[in-house]
Amino acid sequence: MRFIKFAIALIILSTSLQLSALAQQDSIVLDNILKKTKKVNDERPIEKVYLHFDKPYYSVADTMWFKAYLTMEQNLPSLLSKIVYVDLMNSKDSLIQTIKLPVVGGVAAGYVPLSPGTYQQGNYYVKAYTIWMLNFSDDYFFSKTIPIGEAIEKQVNTLLSYKTTETDKTQVIDAVIQFKNRDNAIQANKTVNWRVLSNYDVVAKGKGTTDQNGFLRIKIDPRKSDKIKNGELITDINITEKEIVTSTFKLKPTTPAANDVQFFPEGGELIAGIASRIGFKAINGNGAGIDLKGSVVDNSGTKLTDFSSSHLGMGAFYMNAEAGKTYKANLTFNDGTTKSFDLPKILESGIVAQVNNTDSLLFNLKIVANDAYFEANKNKNLFIVATNGTMVYYAAKTKLNNQVTAAKIPKDKFPAGIVQITLFSETGEPVSERLAFNYQPNAIKLSLKTDLATYKPRQKVKLAVTAKNAAQFADGNFSIAVTDEQKVPVDENSEITILSSLLLTSDLKGYIEKPNYYFNKTSAKKLADLDVLMLTQGFRRYAYKEILAGKFPPVTFLPEQSMALTGTLRDRTGMPVRKGNLRLTVPGTRIGVETITSPSGIFAFQNLNFPDSSEVVISAKYNPNGNNLMVLLDGQPSPQLSKNPYPAQEVTNIDSTLSAYLNNSKRQYSYLRQLKEVKIEGAKAKRPSHSDYPALSGLSSISGTVIEGDRFNGCNMLTMCLQTMATGLIFYENNFYVNRDYQQGSRVPVQIFLNGMPIDYFGLASVQSSEVENVEVFTKDELGTVNRMYNTNGVLVINTKKIPKGTKMSMEEFKKLIPDPSVLKIKPKGYSKQREFYAPKYVNAAATYNFNDLRSTIYWNPKVITTAEGGLSLEYYNADGKGTYKAVIEGVDKNGNIGRFVYRYTVK
Repeated sequence: MRFIKFAIALIILSTSLQLSALAQQDSIVLDNILKKTKKVNDERPIEKVYLHFDKPYYSVADTMWFKAYLTMEQNLPSLLSKIVYVDLMNSKDSLIQTIKLPVVGGVAAGYVPLSPGTYQQGNYYVKAYTIWMLNFSDDYFFSKTIPIGEAIEKQVNTLLSYKTTETDKTQVIDAVIQFKNRDNAIQANKTVNWRVLSNYDVVAKGKGTTDQNGFLRIKIDPRKSDKIKNGELITDINITEKEIVTSTFKLKPTTPAANDVQFFPEGGELIAGIASRIGFKAINGNGAGIDLKGSVVDNSGTKLTDFSSSHLGMGAFYMNAEAGKTYKANLTFNDGTTKSFDLPKILESGIVAQVNNTDSLLFNLKIVANDAYFEANKNKNLFIVATNGTMVYYAAKTKLNNQVTAAKIPKDKFPAGIVQITLFSETGEPVSERLAFNYQPNAIKLSLKTDLATYKPRQKVKLAVTAKNAAQFADGNFSIAVTDEQKVPVDENSEITILSSLLLTSDLKGYIEKPNYYFNKTSAKKLADLDVLMLTQGFRRYAYKEILAGKFPPVTFLPEQSMALTGTLRDRTGMPVRKGNLRLTVPGTRIGVETITSPSGIFAFQNLNFPDSSEVVISAKYNPNGNNLMVLLDGQPSPQLSKNPYPAQEVTNIDSTLSAYLNNSKRQYSYLRQLKEVKIEGAKAKRPSHSDYPALSGLSSISGTVIEGDRFNGCNMLTMCLQTMATGLIFYENNFYVNRDYQQGSRVPVQIFLNGMPIDYFGLASVQSSEVENVEVFTKDELGTVNRMYNTNGVLVINTKKIPKGTKMSMEEFKKLIPDPSVLKIKPKGYSKQREFYAPKYVNAAATYNFNDLRSTIYWNPKVITTAEGGLSLEYYNADGKGTYKAVIEGVDKNGNIGRFVYRYTVK
């Protein structure tokens, strides 16, 4: 693996005296730093995943198309993993679907049908990862929020706004909701019942009537102990006498008092006697940037400087701090509020690495020591190490002979992306660190061009694609999406692109607002704002102190090189069976594989390839005494269920924000609505419930909530999904508790029942989510019969689907139903099926067709391969939409250069 490509730099002193930088082997300290950094890179290389979607948002009944790019060092195709996973989580933090894709040449293509019923309107969170990436923080996963709107069964369109007034004792939320029907007609004089959930409890409720403009004004005044931090507002509007429509809104109340600012001195510390650049970042209660202006004063009230933010609440200013003084920033936010913050504590002795990143060819590094540090460390060694990712590209050594030392680090030594420049003391301790971005706009030049500038609807388009490195054509792997911008408008600055993901956000801590701003029509102003981002955003790859101390992140999972099933073959006594014969088959296919167990009974079927939902049979019957053997399968590692790490990306008002798109989808999928309106009347079968069991018949349905079984579709583990879906309950250490009582200190658990039988949490783990008819949650037991009997508090009832009554069976027939431990039948996660993007071909553009072409994605091609021989040409047909069409190409060439290009043309 390529590693140390560092330049043995020449460090130029400010007095113009020249010192030669010593080679790595001349310094034990520098050699130790490089060796341990190399060890991390060799043994724990970092993989990154990026997903290119055809659109930034969707509607129920759409198909979500995407391409995965899996890279490692220098953004070259990963050599580690051959499988990538994509998880879709809903707004309740429940796993809806997992897509498993084979990776070939560092790429994979997939799709997700957004089926009605499984998907509903809301904000969905997508994350992509490999098994190898599970060894590290899930901060490394690709993550994106994708809003999905409802256009088929949507009865009411809504628009919510609210503001919060809060004191230590009170909280008041004034909310306004406008209601319109699916045709955007105002719903005036309609009765609306509403309630607010917080921590799974109803903390406020009421009733009102919409005014002549369809507006309902709600005043939410929860009790002090029930202040809402992350809640839900649920409304039920009577659109007709017999029809009630429910809408749900997320509430995340914030006040101006929640505005916060952090200050980040360049190099890490504010040091007395050094003119320091201090970056700052201001955010509101939702985590979004808020602009400000302010001034810095010392402890005597003397003003040192004025400053203001330059982009999304971020900015920087210079000041020279004095020892023995304290400093404060007096701020005025753009919402009119004022606040004061203390600046970081001043170090009386220190040294700092400062970087000027305005030169397109060089990083201008300046090392500055104050008087105290210089006198204590004069003539001692200093080391500079600069990395990209986990690879060292530059290392140098000099002596502290002057208080100011300058160096020029060539940018062409590094690939594009974040460069971490670290200054080490003579003992090898990191004393200052600075991030800088290496912008290389000409690493690869992508270009799209159509044969015409203007087209007619349904006319054929010939799209020329070129990829070049300098003057040479480049080998690369790319994907192209063409959309109708009238139907799919987008804020390009807010997009997550291959540039913003692989070069920026995948290496930084925390939420990066509008990440594509820095790459969209890049200017000197945007590069300056990007440099401020480097000052204010934390680097997360690794910490030198831990590496030099030998504290490396543990490795639990190995990279997946193929689809595999592993496990152990044991006899009835539990002893492993050595050299046992096993056969794997997939019924209905020609797949058949055999293997032999190891001396410890372990088996592994490697290089498998079967589609998802396939039944797989592993049999040990071919062994002597085969009927007395047991096939035990290893579990499949998976990440923990997690909340959306960047909730600021979520869209509050999907109806209005996606209105252009949803209006088109309503026409596009009108035939689905017509089919769904066909009703077949019949006698309803009695549904299973707690009332079927005498011991639970005293529970009141009024105080209970019901979770229908279809909500568990796509749920891999019922226990995990219930932790987020069981309203009013909280989960902790293998027990459910009534949330309101748990918050008040009670630790009396909830009693769980399965079909009327008491079980514990581990018994619940054996229930398949597909077998659940419904789940009933009772936070109260009015009669107390269950609570007294089991010494519990609250009841959780799981009712499974009733098995149809059949005929009596013989003992032989019954024995056949008992699972044979020597034959294992499973449905492991297989590769998701592949499908081609469909686009109609109009042989004659002027011909009349008996349908409207309402496509919003005009063309999607995840398999655009360029070569050194030249460009290529692609063909497709426009839809009926008129206006501007937007074509986006993204991808990576064979040298790891990342590219993106946007092209537009007109349809009249």
